[in-house]
Amino acid sequence: MLETQKENELYQERLKKLKNLEAMGIEGFPTDAHRTHAVEDVLGSFDALTKKEAEVTIAGRIRALRGHGKLVFGNVEDQTASMQFAVKSDEVGEQAFGAFQNFDIGDFVEITGTCFLTKKGERTVLAKKFRLLAKSLRALPEKFHGLKDAELRLRKRYLDLIANPEVRQMFVKKSLFWQTIRSHMNQSGFTEVETPILEAVPGGAEAEPFITHHNALNRDFYLRISLELPLKRLLVGGYEKVFEIGRIFRNEGVSTEHLQDYTQMEFYWAYADYNDLMIFLQGLYRDVIKALFGKLKVASRGYEADWGKEWKRYDFYELFSANAGLDLRSVTEAELKARAKQLGITYEKFAKKGRLIDLIYKKTVRPKLIEPGFLLNPPIELEPLAKRLPDDHNRVQRLQVIAYGTELGKGFSELNDPIDQRSRFEEQMKLRAAGDSEAQQLDEDFVEALEYGMPPAAGFGLSERLFAVLMDKPIRETVIFPPMKEEK
Repeated sequence: MLETQKENELYQERLKKLKNLEAMGIEGFPTDAHRTHAVEDVLGSFDALTKKEAEVTIAGRIRALRGHGKLVFGNVEDQTASMQFAVKSDEVGEQAFGAFQNFDIGDFVEITGTCFLTKKGERTVLAKKFRLLAKSLRALPEKFHGLKDAELRLRKRYLDLIANPEVRQMFVKKSLFWQTIRSHMNQSGFTEVETPILEAVPGGAEAEPFITHHNALNRDFYLRISLELPLKRLLVGGYEKVFEIGRIFRNEGVSTEHLQDYTQMEFYWAYADYNDLMIFLQGLYRDVIKALFGKLKVASRGYEADWGKEWKRYDFYELFSANAGLDLRSVTEAELKARAKQLGITYEKFAKKGRLIDLIYKKTVRPKLIEPGFLLNPPIELEPLAKRLPDDHNRVQRLQVIAYGTELGKGFSELNDPIDQRSRFEEQMKLRAAGDSEAQQLDEDFVEALEYGMPPAAGFGLSERLFAVLMDKPIRETVIFPPMKEEK
């Protein structure tokens, strides 16, 4: 972004003030700070501190300055709160007061003094001394507060955080979101593990991977697209309850719900199936939602959902028939293509039955599922890693957590039959050969691991999309530093 003439003039003016301070022997960027109280603590104990005439030292960014001759009022803000301070010439001395004229909005300062109430009832720290902690050489953008330019806010997120405390608070909530999930998993007896980001064969999801080169080993690796296959190898190795919270990477398009790199949690649970998941997940999600909002009724996308009620159970085949007008027990690929065309859905030439069903489902069924629930038992073409239904081998024991018209998590009874697994991988490889870069690859090592025996198990994954939907925001806005297009 090109610098304007005005911005350059302001920069030069502040640079001059820094040189003035340095000429007075004042460091522009000292190495230490001596804060005794957060602003929130001073405000919370203000009456007691005032009565005791106790000296406090607060520190933070100057957010406002108002000069009145030999008296300057300002506001200092730290992460906890903002409050007023006053610098008087006869309190700090003429020389120090003169030096303060080189301070600007945006500077980080340390104010040491006592508390008092102004005539207008404003809680204030009267400075006995002050110190510059960091000189702000760039002025905060004019009228930045409430700026609607989403690109600028995301590209220069630090300015967004300065201007909008509610954005900072949202990321505090995001930290709480992952803390609550981690705590729930730990308390439920799961062991947290870390598995590699670099993989020889990407697997566990249908997505196009990123490729990178490992110089020391002189070979290409993929950035993982899922946590699934390494975690299931751990079940082979004897663990019974494992989970991981980590970054995954998918080289696909950007939307209000999708990013190329994001955080996901997956867990795998031996001797359980997707029926056990349905009980466990209601407790997990309610814990998270209660921690974030203090209640279980949450509005998003124009709807209020009650997560405290017993979740609905939606049958994939029934909903597809009712909304798409097709019977999945007998539908042909040609009929799916014809229905997609009627709905204005575009699809690739190599799209087969599974991809077509998924596209039509997302157009006709998913937007109508508002109340929290489980979407159950889709066709086998949609899930190459899930167990078949015992009484219908064309369907799999998969659930998706659905609310507000979108998917907020997915799990299933894990396929542990290596012969069936190899066969399904081979079908995926045929799709890749036809041009589907998102189809799964055959992972020989994973199939070999299954051949040593993996206990029956349930697995589940959720991503930070859940947080974004609960916040009722596009996912990019809930990522501190999202990837952006190159500036022109």
